[in-house]
Amino acid sequence: METQIYTTRKLEKLVHKYLSEENSNENNYLGKWSANIFYVNHKKCWILINKLTKYILVLSDIKQGDLNDISKIFTETFYSQLIYDGIIVEYDFIEKIVGKVELHKTDNDRSANGSLNNCLLYFDDWKHQYVNFENMPFRDLNGRLNSSPNKMLNWKYPKEAMDKLLSAYA
Repeated sequence: METQIYTTRKLEKLVHKYLSEENSNENNYLGKWSANIFYVNHKKCWILINKLTKYILVLSDIKQGDLNDISKIFTETFYSQLIYDGIIVEYDFIEKIVGKVELHKTDNDRSANGSLNNCLLYFDDWKHQYVNFENMPFRDLNGRLNSSPNKMLNWKYPKEAMDKLLSAYA
């Protein structure tokens, strides 16, 4: 199993060595993700969105050396965020459905990239509110985004859509 993450051009420039060639093996469980980068006190953070459920995930303080373990980092962060959002699943199940994470060049999905950019506006406000990286409660902030109704989901919540998606396979 492979999870495809399509990077924005901004993120693509930083991870170009780790990009995989286009692969048609879409993850049957989770579908595709899009990712962008933002900075908090000069620390690189990634914001990702699941294209099926509009579920948001934030990977904080990602360094170049972390890219070798991106599958593990993604899986652990995804699992932690699910638990925080009240979606109770087994870690082994998440590890199985995520599999190996593959980074790809942008697919120019304007809808997903627009959603990511909207979320980044919230982080701009939160950066001013929490002042520095160490004070930012990323799980909580991420949970707020997943608890906001999404127009593309007919005003349903991304965390409910993700819960429904995972429940279908559990």
